[in-house]
Amino acid sequence: MRIVFFGSDDFAAVCLKELLQSSHTVVGCVTGPDKRQGRGMQLALSPIKEIALAHEISCLQPESLKLDSIQEQLKVFAADIFVVVAYGRLLPQAVLDIPKFFCINIHGSLLPQYRGAAPVNWAIINGDRQTGVTIQKMIFELDAGDVISQEVMPLSEGITSEELRLQMAEVGAKLLVKTLDAIASNRYTCTPQDKSKISYATKLTKELGHIAWDKSATEIERLIRGLKPWPGTFTHFKGKGLKILEATVVPIQGSAGTVLDISKEGFVVACAQDALLVKRVHLEASKPVSAYDFVQGHRLAVGDQLN
Repeated sequence: MRIVFFGSDDFAAVCLKELLQSSHTVVGCVTGPDKRQGRGMQLALSPIKEIALAHEISCLQPESLKLDSIQEQLKVFAADIFVVVAYGRLLPQAVLDIPKFFCINIHGSLLPQYRGAAPVNWAIINGDRQTGVTIQKMIFELDAGDVISQEVMPLSEGITSEELRLQMAEVGAKLLVKTLDAIASNRYTCTPQDKSKISYATKLTKELGHIAWDKSATEIERLIRGLKPWPGTFTHFKGKGLKILEATVVPIQGSAGTVLDISKEGFVVACAQDALLVKRVHLEASKPVSAYDFVQGHRLAVGDQLN
């Protein structure tokens, strides 16, 4: 089938690479405009544009998909299907109507669970034991399309959102090719989502990462893993923001937010239930270090209070 691929990040790049090795033909790509990054404000290309250039595939970078000129360019591709992976923008109905068949999207949850912007993160934060990847037929409503295929994935203990996302990219890429093969041979079904099971994965904010020590250590540890690498979790020490980069739960009790113990492994902070052994931190205006090095450099002591 002739495919136009919409995407922007590394997750999408894994899927695009898998498509390029399949029997299907990617006739065009759509990604975001180039952005200036770093101290030198150099123009940075999206991973999708880099792949498109390397394979001599036409790549559009519209500011808006609502423009008639962009929609006309999309029609020129004469695509059978549009594939959308981590593109970051809703497709207008006029764009959804362009391909011969329809548009499909890879979503990082078992829809209708966790519709929205951050399904990978919330599965970890909420302590789910499994998650998965869904390929849906797109409609002009966020993550509400019929389910074409799904694959369940177990959530391994201690996994971060960054690690889970990489796993999902690999699983999703292979499921994508299988699904396209099924669509091409008319061996697929579309199953409406069960509205009674809808839940939402709200957008991540920096404030979400503010650690409340009056929660259990298990909840906080999941938050740390779920918000890694962005926006990260933080507390305060002597008026400065202190990011907690890595921690594990230990069965120790004490007054919430109080430093209970210090060792070469790190420092222990009491929570409402159990405690966190903090192993790696990042104090604002400094570099990430081991928790033990932080203790030595900033005179953290047993009895000190965080926040």
